[in-house]
Amino acid sequence: MYWVAGIFAVVLVAFSNRYGYHRDELYFLAAGRHPAWGYADQPPFTPLVARAMSAIDPESLPLLRAPAVLAATLVVVCAGLMAREFGGGRAAQALAAAAVASAALVQGAGHLLSTAVFDLAAWALLGLLVLRLLRDPAGDGAATDRRPDPRWWLAIGLVAGLGLLNKSLLIFPAAALVIALLMVGPRKVLATRYFPAAVGLATVLWLPYLWWQAHNGWPQWDVGRAIAGGSSGTSDSPIMFVLLQFGLMGPLLTPLWIYGLWRLWREPRYRAFPVAYGLLFVVFLVTGGKAYYMGGMYPILLAAGAVPLAAWLGRRRERWAGVGAVVTVNALGSAVLFLPVLPVPALPESPVLAVNYDAGETIGWPEFVRRIGSVRAGLGPDVAVLTANYGEAGAIERFGAPYDLPTPHSGHNAYWWWGPPPDTATEVLAVGIERDQLAELCAAVEPAGRLDNGLGIDNDEQGEPLFVCRELRAPWSELWPRAKHLG
Repeated sequence: MYWVAGIFAVVLVAFSNRYGYHRDELYFLAAGRHPAWGYADQPPFTPLVARAMSAIDPESLPLLRAPAVLAATLVVVCAGLMAREFGGGRAAQALAAAAVASAALVQGAGHLLSTAVFDLAAWALLGLLVLRLLRDPAGDGAATDRRPDPRWWLAIGLVAGLGLLNKSLLIFPAAALVIALLMVGPRKVLATRYFPAAVGLATVLWLPYLWWQAHNGWPQWDVGRAIAGGSSGTSDSPIMFVLLQFGLMGPLLTPLWIYGLWRLWREPRYRAFPVAYGLLFVVFLVTGGKAYYMGGMYPILLAAGAVPLAAWLGRRRERWAGVGAVVTVNALGSAVLFLPVLPVPALPESPVLAVNYDAGETIGWPEFVRRIGSVRAGLGPDVAVLTANYGEAGAIERFGAPYDLPTPHSGHNAYWWWGPPPDTATEVLAVGIERDQLAELCAAVEPAGRLDNGLGIDNDEQGEPLFVCRELRAPWSELWPRAKHLG
């Protein structure tokens, strides 16, 4: 299992410096420069990680992504340990770890610094700890009526609290699992003082973020509604939400996790896991969640399926060769689609951009900023830069210094909280904002070109307009509330 995790980590590190920053990574770096207990669209954990990595070396993309590699590797290790909790030996543990390491979601998330990869790690740890909670005190993995050790609840509360400081989404699997335990048992694991202690510990750790949200009007709700309405580049329709469940781990692994789901249902001690899966599936489907919101459930399902599969394979080399080939093909397919394997010039003619939205969002930022800088060079000294979204603003902060670009402003998500342009700015260079929107802010709007990555890569910024805006219709103190947009 550990050698599988080691190979997985080496592969992620090897590809960590290809293409470039993702728009969210640029945003996390910017948020890290504005430390707070919360932001409009996220808790503080990932921005603080970005700030720490930037403090060590602000120019190193591999260093920025190193925590993501560690988190994804932890998911792989936890899969092997889950298989051990299910009674699997070394072969089953290695098979579970390899299956998870080959998964599209785990590879893609592990390649980028994001809240998603730490969320996967938190889910994996919680799954492992709950299995330890359900394990019999003798430690032999056998299902007995003896009382489990309730002190695992304290570790569960700690992980849940830290996970909620990374992504509030974690509240859903935590609540679903508790509800599932109440529905199908074993209920006795809840009948202990350690359970409310765990809830209290998680709540105390989460409270600073909840305070920030309450103090600022709960913007996370607005962000969630916007995502459910399709504002995100990775938002999914209900049909796609369902279909993508068969692709998150890779289509070739679908039989294995379905078998794991069935196996857990057949075991009364572990029946809460498939019930929790069903509850989460319905909740995310009805509320317009993204397909990958279900991703944290699959490592435990794969681990549950790997144990009987490894037992069936036994010492039959030809069987192991066949299963190994399936996992290898799944891993290679995932890598080509979700790691920066192909050269950038080959992307427009490949299916990568159609399958992996995030790949396109890692390309072109330096060239976009260079074009913005060329427009800025023709303007006066008192210039403000206003962008349509946080990706554009984050890119300008990262790459704008050589072009004398000022600190950008945006009404998008957390950037709105960081304030408007100065009233002293006589010209505003607008990036990605349409003319009719700018006409509400300025009496004079002049076109200044369009963004072009020069590579033919169709991403969210390609072809976006540049305008120079003059003669503000009112001071920014009056205009700024109207600039706010969440999503």
